[in-house]
Amino acid sequence: MAENGDGLGTVPEHERILQEIESTDTACVGPTLRSVYDDQPNAHKKFMEKLDACIRNHDKEIEKMCNFHHQGFVDAITELLKVRTDAEKLKVQVTDTNRRFQDAGKEVIVQTEDIIRCRIQQRNITMVVEKLQLCLPVLEMYSKLKEQMSAKRYYSALKTMEQLENVFFPRVSQYRFCQLMIENLPKLREDIKEISMSDLKDFLESIRKHSDKIGETAMKQAQQQKTFSVVLQKQNNIKFGKNVYINDRIPEERNEVELKCGFEEEDENEEEVLTVQDLVDFSPVYRCLHIHSVLHETVDGYRRYFTQIVGFFVVEDHILHVTQGLVTRAYTEELWNMALSKIIAVLRAHSSYCTDPDLVLELKNLIVIFADTLQGYGFPVNRLFDLLFEIRDQYNETLLKKWAGVFRDIFEEDNYSPIPIVNEEEYKVVISKFPFQDPDLEKQSFPKKFPMSQSVPHIYIQVKEFIYASLKFSESLHRSSTEIDDMLRKSTNLLLTRTLSSCLLNLIRKPHIGLTELVQIIINTTHLEQACKYLEDFITNITNISQETVHTTRLYGLSTFKDARHAAEGEIYTKLNQKIDEFVQLADYDWTMSEPDGRASGYLMDLINFLRSIFQVFTHLPGKVAQTACMSACQHLSTSLMQMLLDSELKQISMGAVQQFNLDVIQCELFASSEPVPGFQGDTLQLAFIDLRQLLDLFMVWDWSTYLADYGQPASKYLRVNPNTALTLLEKMKDTSKKNNIFAQFRKNDRDKQKLIETVVKQLRSLVNGMSQHT
Repeated sequence: MAENGDGLGTVPEHERILQEIESTDTACVGPTLRSVYDDQPNAHKKFMEKLDACIRNHDKEIEKMCNFHHQGFVDAITELLKVRTDAEKLKVQVTDTNRRFQDAGKEVIVQTEDIIRCRIQQRNITMVVEKLQLCLPVLEMYSKLKEQMSAKRYYSALKTMEQLENVFFPRVSQYRFCQLMIENLPKLREDIKEISMSDLKDFLESIRKHSDKIGETAMKQAQQQKTFSVVLQKQNNIKFGKNVYINDRIPEERNEVELKCGFEEEDENEEEVLTVQDLVDFSPVYRCLHIHSVLHETVDGYRRYFTQIVGFFVVEDHILHVTQGLVTRAYTEELWNMALSKIIAVLRAHSSYCTDPDLVLELKNLIVIFADTLQGYGFPVNRLFDLLFEIRDQYNETLLKKWAGVFRDIFEEDNYSPIPIVNEEEYKVVISKFPFQDPDLEKQSFPKKFPMSQSVPHIYIQVKEFIYASLKFSESLHRSSTEIDDMLRKSTNLLLTRTLSSCLLNLIRKPHIGLTELVQIIINTTHLEQACKYLEDFITNITNISQETVHTTRLYGLSTFKDARHAAEGEIYTKLNQKIDEFVQLADYDWTMSEPDGRASGYLMDLINFLRSIFQVFTHLPGKVAQTACMSACQHLSTSLMQMLLDSELKQISMGAVQQFNLDVIQCELFASSEPVPGFQGDTLQLAFIDLRQLLDLFMVWDWSTYLADYGQPASKYLRVNPNTALTLLEKMKDTSKKNNIFAQFRKNDRDKQKLIETVVKQLRSLVNGMSQHT
């Protein structure tokens, strides 16, 4: 009985083991089988019997299943045998279709390849046409240049060369023929220069050969003019009843006949009389002058031009003083005035085209020597010095253009970082270039930094260089120190108020100039403004004119740098707001969330960290600028957050989203209260978020009864909440409440809350309508 009892107890155990074997992964079968051998001695035999019985049961089930599905399997095999025939037919058809497609595709491939070749050829032709369209104007201009050279139109040829170099050659500079043309232009210029000088020498040689004829003609004209004056005097004497030939007693009738005959002969010969200017063709002189002006060798041409003129009038003056009656003072003065008018006209015309201040200065020196030389011989030269004042204005304009490029290069090379110095030598080098005084900086140990960047000493040096350059023109003009002082100060004011100011404004408006660079620019302009008094002392030391003199012109550097600084400050406010907008655009609120995340949004924390870092840079700015920038940033952030809540595209807002938004506003308020920029009194900076705070408090506390009761009262708790704003936000929350149970956290009945929200909406609408009617 015991054995039977054990056997009965063993059977369920064997069934459990078999179930585990069937249901367990093969990797875990070992422990299960081991339990069979660990049991009673006969357990293994009984387990094998049970296993055989289980196998037989499974075989029966498999047989039943096969018998059940056998007919379907037979039917499927039959269908497959039928399909095999169709499949063979389909295979033949697919093979035949593929062959025909391959044969047809060969023609398509050939045609496609032809199309590709045609497209490539078309593209190449289009490219060639485009390149030829670029090259043809160059070739036409070069052909025109050759024609002008052949026709001896050298001045026009030089102008054509300038057009080729400035306009046409840059378009096709990558081609070999263009390089050959470029290399040939200097040779053509030299040829033109030599030809013009050869023509001028031929002209001078011709003048020397025909000088006797010219002199004879000039003397005849002088004699005729003298005879005409005598005849005219006789005529006047006759009219007044006087007889010129008193001793000879010539009758008046005869005298009248002689006068008539004389006038008739003059009328007949009047058309045949030629002046000296008519006998001489001066075109080689003008042509040579124009060519040298284009070749930027005007000064050399003027030097020869002036020496010839000086030599001529020196000879005239010598003849005037050593001879009697051959040349008169009136004649030389008339000739000088005529020559001076032409000289001034030529100088005025050609100096206006000169863009090189060094050439203008050299021309001025030649004019001064020319004027002083002829003034020494008694010729009036006041008109030449008046011309020099006109040229001085042109010289200043060329200086301003030159220094505009200098300032632009300085600003481009600046790194807009404080100047680092590591030892006393570097400190002295900077101090020698720029008058900087700061006792606190002197006490600091090395290494240390100057507050301004490298551009400040460079700008200061270049302003002094400009003053020196402007002074060079004022030398030898026979002007008083007061006039020179006035000229220097006026030209320096033009440099500061027009050139430097324009360069600064252009720099400030460049897109790549960031907030850090703008801060450094403000610091730089502050130090340049402080250095203006040293520039005034610099001019005073040059001219020895005290600044306290009544008529002394003051430098306008203060207004220049203030305007630049104000522009930079405005640009800081704009760029800071743009940066805030970039962060706000990264906001990704889930406006339908049921619960807040419990922490502020990531975009807002990144924005606050950015503002903290940038406001640390602002510590070097004047206090008012840093405070204004900080207040402007907080106000702009508050406005952006408010606009986000009231966005018309935002249709629904849950209470969870409002709570999350409240967490972000709390971080903004904490940032404002941390005094990111020193100098604010009390909670002045926090007031930038007061509109948001009162609006969110109203929705968080749900204190509508207080809001509606106290609306319009000066002491209202929600004085900054506009009814229209509250209504807009409440309607968005009302739409959400229809789908979600957002008021469960207030532990009130949902139906009562819905009625309450509808009541508040009605009251707000009536309040808004009343305000609009009152308005």
